[in-house]
Amino acid sequence: MSARPPKQEQEQASGEISEVAPGVLRAQLPIHFPGLGHVNCYLLEDGDGVALVDPGLPGAASHKTLVERLRLAGFPLRRVHTVIVTHSHPDHYGGAGRVAHETGARIVTDRRFRLMWDPAEPPDVDVEELPDVLDRHGTRYPWSPPPWGGEGIDFSFRRKVELRLARRFPRLMRTPTPTHRLDDAETIGLAGRDWVAVHTPGHTDDHLCLFDPAEGVMISGDHVLPTITPHIGGSGPNPDPLASFFASLDKVAAYGDDVSVALPAHGHPFTDLAGRVASIKEHHLDRLATIRDTAADLGRPSTVREYARNLFSARAQGGLADSETFAHLEHLCLAGEMTRVVDDRRYRYVLND
Repeated sequence: MSARPPKQEQEQASGEISEVAPGVLRAQLPIHFPGLGHVNCYLLEDGDGVALVDPGLPGAASHKTLVERLRLAGFPLRRVHTVIVTHSHPDHYGGAGRVAHETGARIVTDRRFRLMWDPAEPPDVDVEELPDVLDRHGTRYPWSPPPWGGEGIDFSFRRKVELRLARRFPRLMRTPTPTHRLDDAETIGLAGRDWVAVHTPGHTDDHLCLFDPAEGVMISGDHVLPTITPHIGGSGPNPDPLASFFASLDKVAAYGDDVSVALPAHGHPFTDLAGRVASIKEHHLDRLATIRDTAADLGRPSTVREYARNLFSARAQGGLADSETFAHLEHLCLAGEMTRVVDDRRYRYVLND
């Protein structure tokens, strides 16, 4: 039996530089995350040089590849004047700090951009109730025990060390500090024309899309991907990230025929943004229906992991699956369809009568 071909987002990074819109080039940088093989770094050229969107992971190897891609595109690193970060995940913000340090480039983010240890981030757990969730510096890491009980997200030892070092020594690790935070609907000049900031919470609370009305280009980041759906996790401060995600999907779909091409952070550019949004929404509505059916079959308050077994394949089980399941369960609780019961420091969920 032959192996299934990889999805677009899983494809390994290519060295090809391609023009995907007027004044916009696509370069691919390697990453090695579950289900992902590359991140798209978009190069927006103007008379002053070039702006980068999502310059990849931190570290010397990723930076070297970025410099090589710029050279292939005809830009020395010193011509980078702006770095745009779509959201606060390391495959998107990781290279921004070093690029800014070496070039003096400004770093542009959504107004709400926050790293996980930023003290301005509202706490997402009760420290008195779950003191083991935070480390001694008050940081909640993705691998920390989640508030609903069970295991955290599986991170390699190396990634844990990198994130801890970034938290403790931000200057050493070149952690990015935004110099320009965009409000929703604010405009910014890139590639010789004005782009509109579109705040799209869901995947993260600080997710930023950019729309170019002149050419109909939507930089969609992780918000809308061509063949997979972004992770909607329940570990952040947003009590209902799935509701936020649905609203953000409707927000970008409302641009309709004004969008000629969408430029995702992973996978290839695509044209039918509204159609892709409809497919993603249907996927999550199907998951909510599966949870309702599972709850009826179980007939008792059940853990997040018990529901996750019915939402995800055996290969996908783990902290990420639990986190997304939790987000869907909380969505149904807030809608009045389910009730959460706390039992032995674990959350259990049951359908309301």
